[in-house]
Amino acid sequence: MKNIVCFGEVLWDVFTTHKKIGGAPLNVALRLQSLNNKVSIISRIGEDEDGEKIKDYILEHGIDIENLQVDQKLKTGQVQVVLNEKGAATYNIKLPRAWDNIKLNESNKKVTENADAFIYGSLAARNSITRITLYELLKIAKYKIFDVNLRAPYYTIDVLNILMQEADFIKFNDEEIIEIGMALHSKTNDLEKNISFIASHTNTKTICVTKGADGAILYFNNTFYYNNGYPIQVVDTVGAGDSFLATLISKLLNKDNPQEAIDYACAVGALVAGSEGANPKIKEEDINTFISPS
Repeated sequence: MKNIVCFGEVLWDVFTTHKKIGGAPLNVALRLQSLNNKVSIISRIGEDEDGEKIKDYILEHGIDIENLQVDQKLKTGQVQVVLNEKGAATYNIKLPRAWDNIKLNESNKKVTENADAFIYGSLAARNSITRITLYELLKIAKYKIFDVNLRAPYYTIDVLNILMQEADFIKFNDEEIIEIGMALHSKTNDLEKNISFIASHTNTKTICVTKGADGAILYFNNTFYYNNGYPIQVVDTVGAGDSFLATLISKLLNKDNPQEAIDYACAVGALVAGSEGANPKIKEEDINTFISPS
């Protein structure tokens, strides 16, 4: 069991017919908790019904909410989600919201200092108050995992560069690493070469790139590991990458074999994509059967 802190947005994913609790840091936290880690979340909700429901939901799932701040003025986060016929999502992220206003305090400094790992994304850095809090916490975190999450227009290459330079582990999708590589003057679209380029540019030892239905690449201890994906009927892709990352982190922090870690993480990501919502319950036996049907 590892002690892990997730920092950033908690919000409601609002679909055309329903809404679900989400936000990448919370999705990652929920999956990490289900994998028997001790998880805390640093975020901020509004003083409203949406915020109260998120707080209750997080508590129900056994995640520590001591650092879930409440904002008297700004509303709880919301994102309009539209799914295409293949289940891929586009997002309209409301601004400003409570998670844009996460304040630095002694409590979130202490929980960060004591954690085995600190996970953060780029979306939470869109506003200066939360961004400054994040920068301060990165100074004291032991092991820093950066989940790149490019949502136009809420990022700049300068901020991304700072967040990458701080990281011990970076996770991209295949489009994100090419876009960022090009912005940093990489001369190629080759994924492995861009991974090596970013690793050298940022001095990051572990990099993972997800490729949707085609699996993922993991660069770990100067070695590349591959998984080509698992066939699944996609229902919606929301949260699949978050569950993938949580599973991979949990496995690697617990010193599992890197190939087994990426295979298991890809299976969990696929099972989430084959279910409705970002946080379906998945049993260990279901994962093992999915990986090895025989």
